Amino acid sequence: MLRKLTRRDMIKSSVAATLLSQYPLSLLGGPPAEEGGVLIPFLDAQPAGKRQTRWQDLTNWHTKTDDLYVVSHYNTPALKAPEHVLEISGLVRKPLRLTLADIKARKRKTITATLECGGNGLGPGFMGAIGNIRWTGTPLADLLADCGPLKRAIEVVFFGADERTEKIRDNEYPQNFARSLHISDARRDDLLLCYELNGEPLAKEHGAPLRLVVPGWFGISWVKWLNRIELLDRRYMSKYMAQEYVTLRGEERADKTIWRLTSVGPMDIKSIIARAVRLPDNAMRLTGATWGDGTPIRKVDVKIDNGPWLPATIDRSPKDRYTWRFFSFDWKNPPPGEHQIVSRATDEEGRVQPAADDPAIRLKKTYWEANQQWPRKIAIAG
Repeated sequence: MLRKLTRRDMIKSSVAATLLSQYPLSLLGGPPAEEGGVLIPFLDAQPAGKRQTRWQDLTNWHTKTDDLYVVSHYNTPALKAPEHVLEISGLVRKPLRLTLADIKARKRKTITATLECGGNGLGPGFMGAIGNIRWTGTPLADLLADCGPLKRAIEVVFFGADERTEKIRDNEYPQNFARSLHISDARRDDLLLCYELNGEPLAKEHGAPLRLVVPGWFGISWVKWLNRIELLDRRYMSKYMAQEYVTLRGEERADKTIWRLTSVGPMDIKSIIARAVRLPDNAMRLTGATWGDGTPIRKVDVKIDNGPWLPATIDRSPKDRYTWRFFSFDWKNPPPGEHQIVSRATDEEGRVQPAADDPAIRLKKTYWEANQQWPRKIAIAG
């Protein structure tokens, strides 16, 4: 049944229509306008499924909550918000125990940040585990300052309420999921103890009632169901710091190959062509998204078949540091037939999104941090 429009609804609609008529859609957080265009499906279409970013449907800068991926490694605890307590202990002068009400009474902050699974992009079947989300909570740095960390505290460990028994040195021990950050990273002013997602209370599968938000880092560091923070004077080495979510890379030297095993942390520079739209003037508009660890994106280039790399236009209107950005490229008079299209991002520090055979990742033996270029295939009718 249709709801009757009120005078307020009509005023809102009028304001929205005026904005859309006077300003490009990109200024409101969307890709360039595609009026009258026809969406061309990719031949290597993304597999169907819920809880993922459907790249070909990417027209909004913010991701809907229902489309945000869900990954967990232990159980999914059902916690009661009114009874939830966060403990902060270890090498601090003032240990704290805070209820969710205590946390909500502190300074409130909302940021937009891109959340990406550490394994996103490992293959065509797992390329949508990412979302651009509004997160609301209280800054972690202020809370740590109130606790008075001791000088020898170098590591901040975040524990979730989810748990499982793990075998360690041939014995079994109950373990809570946990990840850690160096104290200098934990003191950044944009890390949040988060209790709202897209303006609504966190859902159970997204870590309710409290989770950590670490902009610019892969989602494995965004600990869900957060109930304990502990400061240590040494590095923390849990299963998910030292054994899982680690990346093995080989570097070829003149006389040997050097192998490095590193823990998954900051996000890598990345981009993907999300949509191909045939415009009324016969041009093909390619749009996509690019993101990384917060280092500004300097440029995105697009290559068609075996042609040269050509510059795309980046929408720089959103000012949020740790979010994806849209880019676009208009391909004039594309010839009929099958074509391969691919994008490549470069950040201000000169890091370039590598091709799959690039020496930087050719000897990468684990599927975490898959930031290789993603070629897409389309067919253009004659």
